[in-house]
Amino acid sequence: MARAAPPLEEFAKVVVAKYGMPEGQFPGAAFFYGAAGDQYVEEHGIDPKVFAHITVKNRRHAANNPYAVFRDPLTVEEVLGSRKISGPLTKYQCCPPTSGAAAAVVVSQEYARRHGLRGDVVIAAQAMATDFPSTFEGDMKRLVSYDMTAAASKQVYENSGIGPEDVRVVELHDCFTTHEFLIYEALGLTAEGTAEKFVLDGRNTYGGQVVTNPSGGLIARGHPIGATGLAQCAELVWQLRGQAEGRQVEGVTTALQHNVGLGGAVVVTMYQKVAHQKVAA
Repeated sequence: MARAAPPLEEFAKVVVAKYGMPEGQFPGAAFFYGAAGDQYVEEHGIDPKVFAHITVKNRRHAANNPYAVFRDPLTVEEVLGSRKISGPLTKYQCCPPTSGAAAAVVVSQEYARRHGLRGDVVIAAQAMATDFPSTFEGDMKRLVSYDMTAAASKQVYENSGIGPEDVRVVELHDCFTTHEFLIYEALGLTAEGTAEKFVLDGRNTYGGQVVTNPSGGLIARGHPIGATGLAQCAELVWQLRGQAEGRQVEGVTTALQHNVGLGGAVVVTMYQKVAHQKVAA
């Protein structure tokens, strides 16, 4: 019987063709995201230390999340001093696989009214995209979901009538710091080639343009694989309902979610706060 090919075998071939086979134990998905970071550094001439700032930011956010696994702060120096994994990635720039569970109840507004449930958060638009041929054409950022994220988010912005400039809070799939960095641009939160300034100017956190991963994200909250997407959903619903306590983003009326898995699909969802629906007598 023929052997089934590993699901990410074709992805590995793309990276190996450009950067060669890594020495020692194969670092798995970190190999792909490390290569994407290396390519961005080469193309834009940025300091790779900028990626470490994302871990620092997410740890700082997680300090106010009782559901987060890692709530202790880290400095840039501590992040960079942790064990090297692949490319610019160090241990503290990689999300930890963790255990966890999450659930969401999705009903019509009519059902919510009938049963006395809150109906003040709605899904304004949602889109899914899968790998394009460009995924395997040698561009590392495309290999790790850039094109399909851009395509799905474009659909969501068009269908909801809400643009990235209107979004104040985002939960995105920060499996590695380099991925969060690239996704800023793929989602249109900042223009292509400007993510370094976006991070260093603090536009990705409280007091900036948009608060990204107020929960601490996968890097600090943890990544319980199957539950991750619903954990993002829960965080954004809490934000829209004003129930996020110490990590509450003020004045939130729209919230964006980005969740991805290599090999490969991405889902982007826009949530919106609407007038509170009174329960029918």
